[in-house]
Amino acid sequence: MSTVNSILDKALRGERLNLEDTVTLFESDEIEKIGHAANVMTKRLHPDPITTFVIGRNVNYTNVCDVYCRFCAFYRRPGHEEGYVLSDEEIFQKIQETEDVNGTEILMQGGTNPNLSFSYYTDLLRNIKKRFPNITMHSFSPAEIVKMMDVSGLSMEEVVRDLRDAGLDSLPGGGAEILDDRIRQKVSKLKGSWRQWMDVMQTAHKLGMNTTATMVIGLGESMEQRALHLLRIRDAQDECIQNGWNSKGFLAFIPFTFQPDNTNLKRERETPEAYLKSVAIGRLAIDNVPNLQSSWVTMGPEIGKLSLSYGCNDFGSTMMEENVVSSAGAVYKVNIESILKLIRESGNIPAQRNTKYDILRVFNDNSTVDRDFVMQN
Repeated sequence: MSTVNSILDKALRGERLNLEDTVTLFESDEIEKIGHAANVMTKRLHPDPITTFVIGRNVNYTNVCDVYCRFCAFYRRPGHEEGYVLSDEEIFQKIQETEDVNGTEILMQGGTNPNLSFSYYTDLLRNIKKRFPNITMHSFSPAEIVKMMDVSGLSMEEVVRDLRDAGLDSLPGGGAEILDDRIRQKVSKLKGSWRQWMDVMQTAHKLGMNTTATMVIGLGESMEQRALHLLRIRDAQDECIQNGWNSKGFLAFIPFTFQPDNTNLKRERETPEAYLKSVAIGRLAIDNVPNLQSSWVTMGPEIGKLSLSYGCNDFGSTMMEENVVSSAGAVYKVNIESILKLIRESGNIPAQRNTKYDILRVFNDNSTVDRDFVMQN
């Protein structure tokens, strides 16, 4: 029996993969075999043949940023003529358009803008919730939280609590990149350590909020660094569960590939095979995070569909608007009808969910949505 076979058998027996196991899988070229094992694991976690998606919109409220990540094509330095901050009315309009198509989630993220006070965020959240009480604000990455600490002088717990009380519902996993400081120092020196990213997430968990976790492959990291990333997410989720925090911790893991166009980090794009392998290993290694989300945003709808047989149980967000990865060359577009079609072609039943992964509507037959609209990244 090959080493890969024994590792996959170990995972399917319910035993945890260690660092060496995970590195071995990343170094393997037996992608279909790894994908099959991940698919078995997913069916155990989610026995119903349902693939979920959320109708949501990305609102990139500012592109002004002072951490200057080499892999980002979206940001503009403070004082740059192309820098912007959306007005409150522009943000309200985007949220209204989301509600008009039965959307439930706003992923509001931007640069680490040193010119915005902490009260900007809390006031904005209160005004959003006053106008749109049913919208879930799944917003602000850990790097933005840290910038809010800098401009306010408040502690991490105070910032997260005040945001929660103002209307923030959950935190997205943006900015994780690779949770290892050796690679972070090379590509995002000013963004903070992997431990700081995790501290923000665990603070949110302690305060009863859910979050998600991401991973970006293709930044020049080693297979060991990819494996460490997965196990550090698993360890943090263990801590949330063991401490009995009033939260489910990370609700989803979302791996995707670095998009190099228009950035200061010139690297070859990762292959679809590398992406699918990362998806599958993520499902096998992170056994305590319930959902694995496809990234059609960076890989395209067809690879997104294929990922549903490599461990993904969720097709992610409709992404009515997204400006960060599109600035780096990801130009895939899909509409709700296409999402329904792709999920059905994978042999699954599509279902609309909310941010907490509660199912809102199951499309059991060939029913379609009431209104078609473009969702882009």
